[in-house]
Amino acid sequence: MEARLRKTGCGTKSLKPIPTFESEDEEREFWATHDSTEHVDWSRAKPTTFSRLKPSTQTISLRLPETLLENLKMLANKRDVPYQSLLKIFLAERIEQELRGLR
Repeated sequence: MEARLRKTGCGTKSLKPIPTFESEDEEREFWATHDSTEHVDWSRAKPTTFSRLKPSTQTISLRLPETLLENLKMLANKRDVPYQSLLKIFLAERIEQELRGLR
């Protein structure tokens, strides 16, 4: 790979090439032991957002009493949202409330 040049206040600094990695583990190990400023000109970096990035989720199986599920579906229908989404909102709110109480 060809070295890139970076202009600094003291002149020009040569950037080392970033190797090609066979796996994420290999790349993770590389960056854990190397300084990224030797490979990347961070002065040219631009802020960005990843608006379509979704948090990791895990599928679970949950047994609920029928009446509880019926009531949840009724509330979700009134709010015009899927009952699974409403359940996630209720869980997130309650967990946050409980965590605030622990502090």
